[in-house]
Amino acid sequence: QLDYLEISTYMKTATEVGGDYYDFHITDNENMTAVIGDATGHGLKAGTLVTVAKSLFTSYAAEEDIHKTMHEFNRSIKKLNFRFLYMCLLLMKVSKNKIRFSSAGMPPMLIHRGKSKKIDEVLLKGLPLGSTDSFDYEVKEVKIERGDTIFLMSDGFPELLNKNGEMYGYDKVQSIFAEVADRSNDEIIKHLKKAASDWAEDEDPNDDVTFLLMKVK
Repeated sequence: QLDYLEISTYMKTATEVGGDYYDFHITDNENMTAVIGDATGHGLKAGTLVTVAKSLFTSYAAEEDIHKTMHEFNRSIKKLNFRFLYMCLLLMKVSKNKIRFSSAGMPPMLIHRGKSKKIDEVLLKGLPLGSTDSFDYEVKEVKIERGDTIFLMSDGFPELLNKNGEMYGYDKVQSIFAEVADRSNDEIIKHLKKAASDWAEDEDPNDDVTFLLMKVK
């Protein structure tokens, strides 16, 4: 619970064991560390990597140095030597007026600005964790204010396939989010879920789909 933030999440796995992951660590009523991740593929192997990521997050969530944390995540996962198994992950520190974050291969963060009603797309490029011995993960800071809505997702939504093998696409994601971004989190998630279901024609998704929404109060 945070006085200035309403947080909502949604996850639909493609198989019984999911490879998507989100987690939170609240140090006090002012600051929070959050993470959203996506292991390569789905199923048991991906679920194993999620377990590793959760253990690392539990150990390093209180660490203020995001760059150091991403380095340790990458080093630890690489050292396990999982063949062709990597973790895309976005790690962020959230306070009342800003977000500091780093990303390893995750989709862009979408921020609907309450005042302008426009959407900022914030993307950091970075290799998935465990794919190389060392990578200099960039850390970025964005300002947030009351009325802003932050949307994070795994690539299972924009890369969702319909029966013709067509991807939903990042442009459609941004458009569908813009339609309802000023509504409540529950309404936003309901709208996004319907868009995904309609595109897939109620078929099971080809990959795990995860949403993480944060509305600044």
